[in-house]
Amino acid sequence: MEIVKGWSFSAIFLRLLLATLVGVVIGVEREYKNRAAGVKTHVLVCIGSALVMITSEYIYRQFPEAKADINRIGAQVVSGVGFLGVGTIIITGNKEVKGLTTAAGLWACACAGLAAGIGFVEGTLIALAFIFLALRVLRITDRRIHSKSHFMVLIIEFDMMSDFKDFIMTLKENKIKYSNVSMNENHSVADNAAYITLELPKGMESKKVYDILMENEHIRYFVEM
Repeated sequence: MEIVKGWSFSAIFLRLLLATLVGVVIGVEREYKNRAAGVKTHVLVCIGSALVMITSEYIYRQFPEAKADINRIGAQVVSGVGFLGVGTIIITGNKEVKGLTTAAGLWACACAGLAAGIGFVEGTLIALAFIFLALRVLRITDRRIHSKSHFMVLIIEFDMMSDFKDFIMTLKENKIKYSNVSMNENHSVADNAAYITLELPKGMESKKVYDILMENEHIRYFVEM
């Protein structure tokens, strides 16, 4: 670690190697989930960020009379990488937002790259461990929390949109509140879809809603967003 914190060819090489490691680990996890930003994207972001910090230190060491701020260029990476992250966020045809985790991962990857670039090995490795923990382990926790949520966002396709009124009556009978209703009524049966947010009463699980949907013979298809 002392070598990395110094200023030599070996130090620069090890810093960029460390940044590459961070990008590979985070990128593989995203690639495994088949996300838009995979290994190559994360590696390039992390190496680029590290190089920015190395360049800042180079300027500081080579031109001390310039009184350069070693943090200034790196600060632009922290804010600028947000534009790259935005490119991974999409809104699907089902009105579902995807890519937020990947965008946050890119930003965190850039920050880890900055730490690697300045030779802060301990911080880089600890950050890598926590980022990986957040992406892999906390995903399980997120699913469990979501399964116990009192809110559900559904896309439901009916035989005819007139069947939607009967479905609303069923919700009221079961004391299920609804909101954010958006209906797409078309001459094509396949387009008779409704987007709806449900608020389940206390004690009711999502399985009850699934049973209601399955028992309705006028519902052709449904999916939870």
